[in-house]
Amino acid sequence: MSTSAPYAVLLVPAAAALGLAFVRDPKLGARLNVAASLLTFLASLALLAGERPPPDDLLIVDDLDSTFVALTTLVGFTTSAFSASYIAHELDTGRLTPALLRFYHAMYQLMLGSMILALLADNLGLVWVGVELATLVTVVMVGLYRTEPALEAAWKYFILGSVGIALAFFGTVLTYLAAQGVLGEGLPALAWHRILGAAPRLDPALLDLAFVFVLVGYGTKVGLVPLHAWLPDAHAEGPTPISAVLSGLLLNVALHALLRFRMIVAAHPDALAPGPLMIAAGLASLSFAAFMLYRRRDIKRFFAYSSIEHMGIATFAFGVGGPVANFAGLLHMAMHSLTKSAIFMAVGHVAQACGTQKFAELGGLVRSHPRLAFALGCGMVAIAGLPPFGVFTSEFLVLGSAFATRPLFALPLAAGLLVALGALLLRMLDVLFGEAKAPAAPVRAAWWPLWLHLALVLAAGILLPDPVVQWFRRVAALLG
Repeated sequence: MSTSAPYAVLLVPAAAALGLAFVRDPKLGARLNVAASLLTFLASLALLAGERPPPDDLLIVDDLDSTFVALTTLVGFTTSAFSASYIAHELDTGRLTPALLRFYHAMYQLMLGSMILALLADNLGLVWVGVELATLVTVVMVGLYRTEPALEAAWKYFILGSVGIALAFFGTVLTYLAAQGVLGEGLPALAWHRILGAAPRLDPALLDLAFVFVLVGYGTKVGLVPLHAWLPDAHAEGPTPISAVLSGLLLNVALHALLRFRMIVAAHPDALAPGPLMIAAGLASLSFAAFMLYRRRDIKRFFAYSSIEHMGIATFAFGVGGPVANFAGLLHMAMHSLTKSAIFMAVGHVAQACGTQKFAELGGLVRSHPRLAFALGCGMVAIAGLPPFGVFTSEFLVLGSAFATRPLFALPLAAGLLVALGALLLRMLDVLFGEAKAPAAPVRAAWWPLWLHLALVLAAGILLPDPVVQWFRRVAALLG
């Protein structure tokens, strides 16, 4: 593999974003968007399998980064294919204009590239830039419909996201201050791999303070309670492909950044233990979201709160720590990304077919749209953590590791999972088998991205191939 692969996976979406800004034909733009996303995914596969360049204080490619990049580009590619059929319907109905679609496709590639930048950056300042750029792009995408609720959701996202990113920036500055006394001024004091190697010699008080700011700052982007309020509105009002990317990818990118800082703090024997803080944040998010699921009246808001729940589970797993819990957390992030993006694909077509996102106006999909009903039902069974899907496997491992090492915390975790399961089953029965309440329209759908995601999640639940298990074990070991 060429050592230029990290630059290729960054340059393809950057060049595509620039080019798509000048493509006036919406159908051609959609096809080019899919092609560029596919090229980015293929470039990311090279990071998994071959020679990697050494860290250069700006970029780093290790097993953790390449795993997240491969997952991000896979979902980015499949979602772009789903987006082509979804957006075509929005154009036909007049909700979006050709000019807005040209903007949408360019911003989609810029969003994908900024997330990849945040994942591959060795420089902690560059990580912050990547997350900030992804935030700004998605803010604009959330308000794409230009309706009053969409603009309000985008504004709320901008305000809360800005607060979070400002706190994360302050935490990054504190980390730099702690590192410059040992590594010197300039780029070395911001290079993550150098800071990690020098972590035992850094000032523990500065590291403690930095981690608290980073936990709250990037935790806002993860969707952790209490700074989660942007997430349900952003999912409900933005285009559904953006909801799929937000839930499936951007939350992972923010948690990846948080894990980098967690590794630094954990490497110092006298620094604050990050585990209890992450356990508390994870449990709070899971418990709050599980109960809030019962009060949601909008199907996209419902699954937005489900994303808060599942990011809480992953955060809890990394707080517990150790080989099994870290393995479970990584697997859960992957399974949630694939499952939730598949669900939003199904939800997008359900909303287009029925003309509504309101639960009160949905129902009887088994009779009106059996294919959609089957797809959405499979996704809901999977995200509920029921066998034989991969989410069951990851949640079982999280619970098992918690009962083995932190039994007092395992009990509220199990209770939260059961509460969320009840809400999912309740809504699933009503939407799929309830009384038909909305007129049913034909749906033009790209089905293969949805089925591919569900097939991967099902395969992971039945039997994880040994090479995949060994890979995740190696990545889990990196996390400590």
